[in-house]
Amino acid sequence: MNLRLIGIGAGVLVILSLPLAGAIAGPDFAGLDDGKGGGLFSALGLSEPRTSPAEPPARPESVVGRERPGPAEQPRTDSRCGPELSAPYGVEAQTCVLVSEGRTWGRSYYRNTSGRALDVVLTTMGPAGRTVQIRCAVGEGDEPGLCETPREDSVGDPEGYSAVAEFAVPDDEGKLLLRSGSNSPAPGDG
Repeated sequence: MNLRLIGIGAGVLVILSLPLAGAIAGPDFAGLDDGKGGGLFSALGLSEPRTSPAEPPARPESVVGRERPGPAEQPRTDSRCGPELSAPYGVEAQTCVLVSEGRTWGRSYYRNTSGRALDVVLTTMGPAGRTVQIRCAVGEGDEPGLCETPREDSVGDPEGYSAVAEFAVPDDEGKLLLRSGSNSPAPGDG
């Protein structure tokens, strides 16, 4: 007998048996029945009939009350950022003022390639002398990071806010390595 003919016959047999395998396996996914019957018992006619054809299948208790909503809509956040700056000492930073849902805060994105731990003092200044300040430790390494002030209720015009981040060596000298601001002019702008 020809091997090619045996291979074709086996392929046809597999293709024809797939619907039967699906009927035997049924549509039961993690205990959730789609209401169409299925499974080995119903394929063989051994399942118990439902009391009413319109009666929905019972849902497992673990699924009752759990809906699967899509991701929650995120509120819009407006930002006003200064330029990305870098110091010859191995610090890069960009500082921004962010506004969302009636709250304002400062954030500084940074990368420390200086090879030593640093401190950053981030200050957010608002109308009427409102000031919020935070100190963040900046570890050694090339990983990007951020420092962020607490979010405060906005007062007045968002344009009246600014933020400044000052990166320094955390020893007695306190040598300033970089100052980055949300409204700093870009290098070369004067």
